[in-house]
Amino acid sequence: MAPRGVDTVVRATVDPAVGALLSFGLAGPPSELLGDLAHRLLPVTDRDAAELVRAIRAAPMLFGWRGASPVDTGALEELLLRLGRLLDDHPEVASAELEPVVVAPHGVTVLAAAVRVAPPPPRTDLGPRRLPAY
Repeated sequence: MAPRGVDTVVRATVDPAVGALLSFGLAGPPSELLGDLAHRLLPVTDRDAAELVRAIRAAPMLFGWRGASPVDTGALEELLLRLGRLLDDHPEVASAELEPVVVAPHGVTVLAAAVRVAPPPPRTDLGPRRLPAY
């Protein structure tokens, strides 16, 4: 049985025109009806993952809104980083959808996942997608 927490959705897809894109939102009406999703281009850093979690309008539900227990956003950010790394390391992964991802006070549980594998699209850039080292 999954622990109680906040249901979220995590998606990653490769758009030939833009590149790899990571999306995050709360599962259900906030993302489906209201379009409350946040997006980042890959690769993402730990700072990008933290900003992605906080970028949606419903983010207060993750941080103890109206006396609820705050959930483990650190584990959620780690999941976002790992999914981004999966797409970055394996160009044959065309998309991945994790829904729902239950974010509990301690840890995350992925209840359903769908991954689409396809031949990687031809790349027009000459090198790997990496952030510069500072």
